[in-house]
Amino acid sequence: MPEDPSAPAAPAAQLDKKKSIILGIIGLAFIILIFWKVIPEIGSYSEAWDALQSMGAISMALIIASVVIYLVFYGFPFMAAAPGLKYLRSEQLNQAAFAISNGVPGGGAVGLAVQYGMLTSFGITATASTAAITAVGLWSSFVTLGFPILGVGALVLAGQNGGGYVLTALIGLGVLVAVIVIFVLVMRSEDLATKVGKWGNSIIKPFAGRIKALQGLDLVAPVTKFRSSMYELLKRRWLALTISQVAVSVTQFLILFFALRGVEGWDTAGTSILVAFAAFAISQLGMMIPITPGGLGTVDAAMIALMTNFGVATGAATAADLVWRAASFVPQIILGIVALLLWYRKAGERFATTKVEPSKGAPTKSA
Repeated sequence: MPEDPSAPAAPAAQLDKKKSIILGIIGLAFIILIFWKVIPEIGSYSEAWDALQSMGAISMALIIASVVIYLVFYGFPFMAAAPGLKYLRSEQLNQAAFAISNGVPGGGAVGLAVQYGMLTSFGITATASTAAITAVGLWSSFVTLGFPILGVGALVLAGQNGGGYVLTALIGLGVLVAVIVIFVLVMRSEDLATKVGKWGNSIIKPFAGRIKALQGLDLVAPVTKFRSSMYELLKRRWLALTISQVAVSVTQFLILFFALRGVEGWDTAGTSILVAFAAFAISQLGMMIPITPGGLGTVDAAMIALMTNFGVATGAATAADLVWRAASFVPQIILGIVALLLWYRKAGERFATTKVEPSKGAPTKSA
């Protein structure tokens, strides 16, 4: 059903300049601190350089191939979440948003606004654009929370001592199951969504008297509104969303694995794919710490520490992480900037060839 043109458009993300500058400074400080002080304590840049120099042409070819596959898969999530959106536009959208959200400390709000602007400029309705952005963000969070659980499972299958990681995985599994159960209940029916909203109200009620932001808050309306905007999309597209998001994470892992085996040498037994996956998957929890863009530094420190704890040499672990970070970030930042510039150019041409009649407020073609 076509969207009512008289309905108000979904509000774009507002950028608090002062807050963004402060967050940017804090994020940059953490990145510098982690790469300058923290990583040298758990890894070795000099040993990493020595390991990188020994990497052969086959390893480089495998890394390049995995990067290309990763970039290709990165275009599918929004195609799955926004019916009617073509692949190339989905790729352009996701790469542009990545460049802003992950390349700029505190750029998340701007990235959301750009996603919304690009989707609507591609002919996706305001309601469908908001639903697609929400769905992709949710599924990305689900995968980020689920991968550490799979990582601990891989560690156990590899015969490693899970130790404290098992407890962490069980806690994470409990949280993930609870979130999914609540999510399914909300999606199942409007009555259940109303009950979930009322249940949420009963939980926050004891805190309402102490926290000003919770005073007068009623969760029933936003929960039921969320369900009405997301139900049809997720009913038809949940599997495609799941496959596309998992594919993105798996192909990103392959970059790390080929980098690690490349610096270790293919003529040695090296690190098993299960152990490498465990280090990659568990370290993704660093993505949930919103201090640095894209987990830059936090994920790296965790990944190097995990690999060394699992028996990987410090030089190889550091080198593999640096290759993984550069290979999965730099090409996307470059592609994202190009995608953003192309979109601005097209959007500018479109706006230049339209005008608004004051009496009607409807866009018409210029003569």
